[in-house]
Amino acid sequence: MRENYREQLDDILADLVQMCQTVSGAVRTATTALLEADLQLAEVVISEDEAIDAKQREVEARAFSLLARQAPVAGELRTVVTTLRMVTELERMGDLAAHVAKIARLRYPEVAVPDSLRSNFVRMGDVAEKMVVTAGQTLNDRNIQVAQELRSRDEEMDELRRTQFRMLLSEDWNHGVEAAVDVALLGRYYERIADHAASMGRRIIYVVTGQFPEEDFWPQP
Repeated sequence: MRENYREQLDDILADLVQMCQTVSGAVRTATTALLEADLQLAEVVISEDEAIDAKQREVEARAFSLLARQAPVAGELRTVVTTLRMVTELERMGDLAAHVAKIARLRYPEVAVPDSLRSNFVRMGDVAEKMVVTAGQTLNDRNIQVAQELRSRDEEMDELRRTQFRMLLSEDWNHGVEAAVDVALLGRYYERIADHAASMGRRIIYVVTGQFPEEDFWPQP
């Protein structure tokens, strides 16, 4: 019976890894939709968000069932409880990718991102996507060294966000209020995706070691 329980727990973790792949794909597609004003791709991301939400509910139900029926202890309890938190992080990242796609759809056929910030958002999208991929790999391999790399990538995302604000507040900004609002929202969406991915890395370290990284060195989102 305990062997079957461990198999169920492994299946849940495998589903989380698969969710990471789905979410990273959604981030990549949403970024392309945003930068290319591709309405079809935007609609794909928006519709896929419903599937991510459904998967989150399914995984959550299975994790609660394990808690209720098997009463896990020690490391297994850590894993189940952390799973409940991480699946919520993934669901939220899916929502944020959909928010990016919705702005792309709202501004279609125009591109919502001014040319002066295009390279900034290209990098933001790349960092966010790779962070979700890394979170999935870390969950699969339980490699805390790789998990720790997520913090430095999160810091890069924060710097990209600061660069945006400097441009928005510059006297050279001539794209108007509407574009400024879009950029501020989009930057926040990408920043939060990175925060959630970094938080997943922090939780994986907790599963493996039994201790959270010091908040002074790895702030929580």
